[in-house]
Amino acid sequence: MVARIQQLPTLIVNQIAAGEVIERPASVVKELLENSVDAGASRIEIDVEQGGQDLIRLVDDGDGIDPEDLPLAFSNHATSKLRKVDDLFAIGTFGFRGEALASIGGVAHVVLQSRPPGREVGAMIECRGSELSPVRPWNGSPGTRIEVRQLFFNTPVRRKFLRTPATEMGHITEAVTRLALAHPRTDDRPGLHLVLRHQGKSVYEVTRTATLRDRIELFFGSDVANTLYRVEGSAGPVRLKGYICDPSCDRGSARMQYLFVNGRWVRDRSLGHAVQEAFRGLLMTGRYAISFLFLELPPEHVDVNVHPTKSEVRFRHAQSLYHLVYTSVKQALRQGEQLIPRLQVNSASEPLPAVTEPTPPAQGAIPRPTPSYIARQEESRPALPPLPSRAEEPMLPPRLPSRPAVPVAPLPASDTMFEQPASPRVLQLYDCYLVVETQEGMLVIDQHALHERILFEQFKARLNEGSLQTQALLIPEPVDLPGEAAGRVLEQAEALAELGLGVEDFGGGTVLLTRYPVLLGRRSPRAAFLAVVDYLTTQERLPTREVMFNELLSLMACHSAVRSGDRLTPEQIEELLAHRELALDHHHCPHGRPTSLLLSRQELERQFRRA
Repeated sequence: MVARIQQLPTLIVNQIAAGEVIERPASVVKELLENSVDAGASRIEIDVEQGGQDLIRLVDDGDGIDPEDLPLAFSNHATSKLRKVDDLFAIGTFGFRGEALASIGGVAHVVLQSRPPGREVGAMIECRGSELSPVRPWNGSPGTRIEVRQLFFNTPVRRKFLRTPATEMGHITEAVTRLALAHPRTDDRPGLHLVLRHQGKSVYEVTRTATLRDRIELFFGSDVANTLYRVEGSAGPVRLKGYICDPSCDRGSARMQYLFVNGRWVRDRSLGHAVQEAFRGLLMTGRYAISFLFLELPPEHVDVNVHPTKSEVRFRHAQSLYHLVYTSVKQALRQGEQLIPRLQVNSASEPLPAVTEPTPPAQGAIPRPTPSYIARQEESRPALPPLPSRAEEPMLPPRLPSRPAVPVAPLPASDTMFEQPASPRVLQLYDCYLVVETQEGMLVIDQHALHERILFEQFKARLNEGSLQTQALLIPEPVDLPGEAAGRVLEQAEALAELGLGVEDFGGGTVLLTRYPVLLGRRSPRAAFLAVVDYLTTQERLPTREVMFNELLSLMACHSAVRSGDRLTPEQIEELLAHRELALDHHHCPHGRPTSLLLSRQELERQFRRA
């Protein structure tokens, strides 16, 4: 028998809508914040417990809701922001569908208390899984106070898919960050005052006097704020303003490309591509620019009714906007000396690591310097990041004496398992490549790729042995991250500890770097850590533990290895070539690039027509 068509109950309708609109606690925070802004609030306070799973409380000083309208607030498609059909094509508010509170009330316990400024007494109502209580008087201050408890209490499957409180709090922080960036103080209006607390502790407080630059520094740190360049442009009624960062301050993902359309944060691949194209030639492959761009255009030129969460829009003149963003960003990059790389020097004000007694290097090995940020005596050439001494090398299977394709550098007399051929003649070109004379021909080695492979295998071998040495920082180094990234890092803190990276929560989007692997040598632990953060934030779903460890180890090796432009001493070159023969695979770096190319003697003779 065919089932009869019937009207779905209100509870099921609201739970279906919640599946599209309310994905996690951060979705609740976003919808409530946007309602407060639409109500004209100038101050909003958010309190969160257990990453929003137990409690989300929001208090604002907006226009409030009349007592007789409180039941309608939890009804489907009930809103004060649309009056006629034409309003749908010129939306100037954040909300307009009337779905948010109904969706939240369908999957949580909600208490809504509100008092319009003109009334002496307000009113309150409770909603428990779409079941409404009677409206009762409430004697509170003007504005609205809403509490959301036990989110997804009646949909346990949805609650099971929530992440750790730290991760969910990271998403909430990101939602607050986006709204705070969209409402800074300007010449003609004060900014929005925002307060965010977690477990009763202050995470962020953004004052009304904070400008856009102030807010960027608060959320992303001075490293980003000090490299900002202003972007301005216009095309007819469209205005573009904001900031971009210097190309030297890039990231491994596009998550720090913020785009706002009429104050609403949105994602748009086309305009993101315009930003990347403007930076073409200034960024390495796989690196992304940092931008904070704000488009102001007539509401009728943009359709925001194309996505349940309103995070995607459609433009009437998309090609013109692409051209505006591209030319404006390009013009900002052309300003004077902005593209000249800045000299990076160590500062005595940077955190100092704990000093430990270094292990005496084996005879003939490059001494391992104690990792330190203390200003060192200037040297005539950059130092090669330390290679492990023979005494510290992991037991990697050695190659048989007959297999090496090239003669190896002399090893200490105690290493009797290798032949001792004469040292090859070596030349360093462009402070990047090593040209080695071999019996087969001319071998050209990429010094960075080779050292990266050696360090990767050292990291991996010592990790497998459980003997990865770490260095503690006397003063933990704070690293400012976007809230979502900080949450992902803290969620993987245990895995990072196994890799020698100690991280702790410092509140907001800041984490403390407390330890790092000794094998990083003189290279900045912060740079290696940020590379790890980029990887974690670009993964929608983390791979298996083994795959993740391989990726993170290769990133750490890449950022610890000697780089193009580092001039090596003959002793350092000899040591690098000696370690080459100990690598399980010295032909490729961990990312698959070749470490060396061979131009055979026969090919040389053929090119010179000797053959």
